[in-house]
Amino acid sequence: MVEVSVDLIPDSTTARERTNPGDERGERYRSIRHLTGTLAAPLSTEDCAIQSMPDASPVKWHLAHTTWFFETFVLARHLPRYRLFDPAYRVLFNSYYHSVGDKHPRSERGMLSHPGIEEIFAYRHHVDEAMLALCAEGREPSEVGSLVELGLHHEQQHQELILTDVKHLLSRNPLKPAYQKQWPLTPIRARKRGWISFGAGLYEIGHSGPDFCFDNETPRHRVWLDAYQIASHPVTHGDFIEFIDDGGYRRPELWLSAGWDAVRSGGWQAPQYWERRNGRWDSFTLHGEVPVDPHTPICHVSFYEAEAFARWANERMPTEAEWEVAARDASLAGNFLESGALHPLALREAPADGVLAQAFGDVWEWTRSDHAPYPGFRAAPGALGEYNGKFMCGQYVLRGGSCATPSSHIRATYRNFFPPETRWQFSGLRLARDAE
Repeated sequence: MVEVSVDLIPDSTTARERTNPGDERGERYRSIRHLTGTLAAPLSTEDCAIQSMPDASPVKWHLAHTTWFFETFVLARHLPRYRLFDPAYRVLFNSYYHSVGDKHPRSERGMLSHPGIEEIFAYRHHVDEAMLALCAEGREPSEVGSLVELGLHHEQQHQELILTDVKHLLSRNPLKPAYQKQWPLTPIRARKRGWISFGAGLYEIGHSGPDFCFDNETPRHRVWLDAYQIASHPVTHGDFIEFIDDGGYRRPELWLSAGWDAVRSGGWQAPQYWERRNGRWDSFTLHGEVPVDPHTPICHVSFYEAEAFARWANERMPTEAEWEVAARDASLAGNFLESGALHPLALREAPADGVLAQAFGDVWEWTRSDHAPYPGFRAAPGALGEYNGKFMCGQYVLRGGSCATPSSHIRATYRNFFPPETRWQFSGLRLARDAE
């Protein structure tokens, strides 16, 4: 099925020669950009061009948009005599930056039969040559260094989106083709869920220090938390099967009003990608269709489904502050993009007592917190102020990363966010409850 040649992925000898081997930013830039290109390698040209729903984007659009970011915010503004690859791309691959100018409608990205995938990779090569030359100079102002770092984390976000969008795309094909044919997962025995207690008190949350973070993770501030308990493990597929068998999708009393409307209008009877066959549940994965493993963390559920499950279980969802405080001692190691599993895994080794299991990787965990500004938050001036601040309405926060998240992209303070009906992301949940 491979038609996108890996040879087209920008990692040129010329660019490599221009980069000082000691230039950490240049090496990081090349590594992240190259990984994005390799994610397209298993796909056909047609796969890269199709848009399966308005919320998803074609792979070639992701490849171009991440390149557009560097060209628009770094090269065009900070590299003298830089030559735009194609001025029309300024509109075609703008996502939502109204301060930059016009943009092609999001729902019509799949209509862009031109430029083709080869031209998109040529665009990436053109921009990478200029970016690596800029990095090699080692004299860029701190503003440029900050923009490059933001662009790389933006690219890592789109690496995950490529996989989630491709999964949705392939699931709509009657042939149910696999993105990655090998199935590296083996059944693992169940782990018993416990509860970890936290006392009432004043806690600090939010990012601090010199390391990178997005603006919505700041400023660090204090929050009061009443005593609570949080589950040691995320909710599993087996737990959700019990919810389904108990009529969870047929009981309106378990659902928020908007959630019940989503159930009825969408015909939801199970998490996304599930199908009942011969008395068992199968699920579509990036490896094709497989039986649902009851011991792995539930994924592809919306905020509405997570909230309904918590009500059914006579528990609740944690707030994002509760989650962050609970996760502060958890290891950042986990099942991320680099593992190659591209699917949530059952727990291999239990953490120490009082430490969350699988807090990072596997699935993003919905919280009960809406994506609101922290006290004292101010969006940055100009176009980059649109990155997060404009979405602080109608979205809920998820924490922890997923099996499609690059490991170097995640941290305990990371605030992901999506609308409550979103299901195509690798999203699950962990239960919480008030302390008695």
